[in-house]
Amino acid sequence: MKPTDWKDALANAFNVPVPDENQQPEEPQPAGKGYALQQQGKTRLDIVLEKKGRGGKQATIVTGFVCDDEDLKQVASALKRKLGVGGSARGGEILIQGDFRQRVLDELTAMGFKARII
Repeated sequence: MKPTDWKDALANAFNVPVPDENQQPEEPQPAGKGYALQQQGKTRLDIVLEKKGRGGKQATIVTGFVCDDEDLKQVASALKRKLGVGGSARGGEILIQGDFRQRVLDELTAMGFKARII
C-alpha cells in the first residue's frame, strides 16, 4: 500500500493536477501596451467623489485599474477629452476635476468597463 502525500490527497479531493516538485511555477506575464483596454469588463472600477485636501474643490476619482501608468494615461486622456475637463492618471487611479460621477460612469460603460458609483 502506497502512503499518500498531502498534496496527492488535496489533488484527488479537488480534481486538480499536482505540480511536479522540479517544475517551476509559471511567472505572470508583464502587462503589455494597451493592457488597461484589455481589462475591460473583467474588473469592476469604483467611482468616488473626494473633497478633502483640495481646498474645498471636488474631484472625481476612478480606482480599480490594474495596469501601468502609461496605459492608464491613454484611458484617462480619452475620458478627459469626452468630458472636456482636466485631470491626471497615476498609481492605478484617474482623477477628474469636478463632480462628474454620473458622466464618468456613462463614458466608462460605453468604453466597455464595469463601474459603479460609491
